[in-house]
Amino acid sequence: MKIHKLLVTVILCAGLIACGEKAPKTKAVYMLIDTSGTYTRELDKAQKIGNYLLGSLNSGDSLAMARIDSGSFSEKDIISKVTFDMRPSLATTQKHQFKRQLDKFVSNAKPSAHTDISGAVLQAAEFLNETQAQEKYILIFSDLEEDLVKGQIRDFTMPLVQIKVIALNVTKLRSDNIDPRDYLNRLDNWEKRVYEGGGLWKVVNDLDRLDKLLDS
Repeated sequence: MKIHKLLVTVILCAGLIACGEKAPKTKAVYMLIDTSGTYTRELDKAQKIGNYLLGSLNSGDSLAMARIDSGSFSEKDIISKVTFDMRPSLATTQKHQFKRQLDKFVSNAKPSAHTDISGAVLQAAEFLNETQAQEKYILIFSDLEEDLVKGQIRDFTMPLVQIKVIALNVTKLRSDNIDPRDYLNRLDNWEKRVYEGGGLWKVVNDLDRLDKLLDS
């Protein structure tokens, strides 16, 4: 009986990690890319971030990217989404395919007339929660200026419990140069909405320090 118990213990310990060590936390990242107006000129930076994510995420992690469209967010706005296979060779193939789809999007992206950031965040949160990852991130590559189609209502609490929302490359608008308070108010308003939804908030404008991007 003792021998049987010993064998069971050995089998349980001989997995991906050594006995007594913690398993690495799985990550799920959903990146939202603004294509409104002149912000399409910034897409090469979004491409750089995407390449960093593909290089830093591991087997078992999930990644999705989508454009922030004019109207209600839908599947057609998703550039690509994947959960990387536990087999390294297949995960590498998935990453190459994801990169091809990202590169194609950046090359062919056309400006959208409006910007439904709230709808995009809602869709991203649903995807992240479905992955059941231990660390969940929404990256918003945008100037954070929401411009809705007439009649759209986005006054709701976003379900962001245990999700970290990171605003990237928050560029200033022309109006911000006239009144810098507009820029600060956009940041404050989004921070408030994220915290009201139970999430965490972070702003990263220095894209040369991406190694710290997903630090918890």
